[in-house]
Formats: sequence, C-alpha cells, structure tokens
Amino acid sequence: MGTAKGVLARVEPLLAVLARAVRRGGVFLVGTALLVVGAALLVLPGPGIAVILLGLVVLSAEFQWAKRVLAWFRERFTDLKDQARARLPGADRRPPGGGPTRDGTDRAA
Repeated sequence: MGTAKGVLARVEPLLAVLARAVRRGGVFLVGTALLVVGAALLVLPGPGIAVILLGLVVLSAEFQWAKRVLAWFRERFTDLKDQARARLPGADRRPPGGGPTRDGTDRAA
C-alpha cells in the first residue's frame, strides 16, 4: 500500500476533475432553470427578457455558446438603441453654440 502522499497525489487530479464537473453541472442547471422561467415569463406577467438574459449570463460562465448568444444580444440591443435615438424628436439638433444651424447659415458670418 502506498504512502499517504502517494495516494493524495493520485486522488488530487481526480478531485479537480470532479469539482470542475460539479461546478459545470451546477451552472448548467441554474442557467437552464433561469432560461425556462424567463420563457414562461414571456407569456406570464414578469420580466421575461431580463430573466432570460440573466440565464445567459450564468451559462456564459462555463459555455462558449452562451457567450456567443449574449454577444449577439448585446449587438442587437446596441443597434436598437441607436435606432431609437435617431428617431427621437430633436435627435438631429446640435448643442447650443455648436456647429451650423439647420438652414445652413453660420451664426458667426
């Protein structure tokens, strides 16, 4: 029978693999539960989209596909935000004293 150090040296890598698998499984369960609850909240009263995004954030801690989906959501949100700002009344106004006026004449002239 081996010494305690020899046994520990053989068991440590196995414990590390087991700990990683348990963590990955836990992240998967929590993230998936949040996705399912978020999907239910899309038709029920509640913050469905926010819960879905939270589920993706949790899943992205361990899974590359979740990181890609989250990046896709961020891109779309940025695009929508820019479109909404462009449609706001007065979005094309310049700050006071800055740049030419709408009729093309310069105040300094």
